[in-house]
This record gives sequence, structure tokens and C-alpha cells, in this order.
Amino acid sequence: MNVAVNLGGVAVGLAILWLNVRKWWKGNRDPKELIPYGAGSALGSLSTICVGGALGWGASGIAGLFSSVGSKGVETTTGTSGAAAMPTGRMGVLTPEGGVITCLILVGVVVLYKSAGKLEKRRIMGGFVTFAILGFLPGVAALLGWWPDSVNWAGAKVLEVLSRGADAL
Repeated sequence: MNVAVNLGGVAVGLAILWLNVRKWWKGNRDPKELIPYGAGSALGSLSTICVGGALGWGASGIAGLFSSVGSKGVETTTGTSGAAAMPTGRMGVLTPEGGVITCLILVGVVVLYKSAGKLEKRRIMGGFVTFAILGFLPGVAALLGWWPDSVNWAGAKVLEVLSRGADAL
């Protein structure tokens, strides 16, 4: 997957992350308030490894679009270029079973989005956008390397239980 992420895109992703964490930190710090942003983040980060699929195409397009917007914003604001290219990487690969779990996560996020209020919808989208950008960065991908492994494991476990029944537990 050919992804173009630059400093401007990273600035946008970090700004969205900061705005969401800041509001939660200054509030009552109820973990439930992180669910919308976290759900979007989970799907956005997984989207970066959905090579050849619609989620991967979307994440790549979001990273490119926000990198373009961000570099223009940095240039307009500071007079310096925000277009310096960033290296990209991947946090892993999805197995077929992990792909099924990713689709189920997508369904869950869509259901959450449909039932959410306006502010929660923005948080879901903010989480998705943040990690559709930052998830392509090698450092972030390394920090999240456990995530695709966990999704793949969950998919394999579900398949095992469905195939073998209670013996798989």
C-alpha cells in the first residue's frame, strides 16, 4: 500500500488526539467517556493493515488528505513546510480469522456511531482519523504491534470454539 504521510498529517493526528484526551483529562476522567474515541481509534489503527481492502484504502486516503491539509496549515501558519515526508510502516498483518474479527469490530463501531449523539459521533470519527494517520508511522506501529496479534488470536479462538465446541475452551 502506497501511503504518503507527512509532518502536517502527523500534526493533525496529534492535534485530534490531544483535543480528545485533554477534554477527558480536564473532566471527571470517567473511562466510559473514552469509548467513542477508543472505538474509532481501534478501527482506524486496524484499517492501516487492511491492505487491498476498503478499510485500508480509506485509511490511506485519510492519511493523504489530512497530510495535505496539515502541511498547508503548517505552511500558512508558520511559513515553514509541513510537507516533509515521514517513514511509514505496518504493525502486522491480519490472518483470515483476524479479518473476520476486524469486520465484526467495524459492525460494532457502525452500531455505536448510529446510536451516538453528535459529540460522540465526532469522537468516533476523530479516533478513526487519528489512528488512520498515526497508525502508518513505524514508531506507533511498533507500539501497537500487539493489536493485530490480539485480533488474529481472537479470530482463531472463535474459529476453534465454533469448530470444536466446549473442548476448545
